Amino acid sequence: RNNATHPTEVHHRSEMSSFFESLRSGSLASPAKTPRTPRSHGSPLTSEAEREQSLRDYKVTIEYKHLKQHAPGGVYLIPSLDDLRVFHGVIFVRRGPFTNGIFKFRVKLPPRYNDVNAWPQIVFSSYVYNPHVNPETGELDVQAAYPTWDPHRHYLVTVLTYLKKIFYMKGFGEEARANPDARDLARSNPPAYRKKVEACVRESQRSVFVNEPDCTAKFSEDEVCHQVLRGLMKERL
Repeated sequence: RNNATHPTEVHHRSEMSSFFESLRSGSLASPAKTPRTPRSHGSPLTSEAEREQSLRDYKVTIEYKHLKQHAPGGVYLIPSLDDLRVFHGVIFVRRGPFTNGIFKFRVKLPPRYNDVNAWPQIVFSSYVYNPHVNPETGELDVQAAYPTWDPHRHYLVTVLTYLKKIFYMKGFGEEARANPDARDLARSNPPAYRKKVEACVRESQRSVFVNEPDCTAKFSEDEVCHQVLRGLMKERL
């Protein structure tokens, strides 16, 4: 597997690392300070845990603001209305074997996100035939790309870049273990693999207007939405 890091990812990593280092050291003030809950003298550990959790939550909002300017081309993410740590997204694939695919997904961040090995969870609601996606659950195998999740190097933009990358891969190694049948077919019979991928793309187009009840990335079948959708599909990635 080619482990070379894209220059854009290096730039985002450096930028975000500098920001969070300033945040941890206290040299960067929060633009909107939340009134502190008075510390209970009987439970200092609880108060410390609450402070750490508040800092993690604040980092999530900062990451999302950064993402709005630096998201990978063709990838769109919208926060949930009910949960700070849940996002709904869609990717429009313009090239490669998944050309014209429209795949919806959900990102869920664990409470410990921004700690070591607190991986984000990405689950596709659209069916994705790909060696890196579990065919039963739709979950993207994030740990295949990041065996260790390092909050100083890995962010939302990092995992979304990987999400996009799986639709453009031409070869799959042993780390592509989420769907071993798809991996083995891609190796042994590429034409048959491509046919399954093409069927997957057609299914994604048919199901684009099927929306989960709590999904914030919704498409409706009115003419305005069709115009927006066509415009997004024509974007240069």
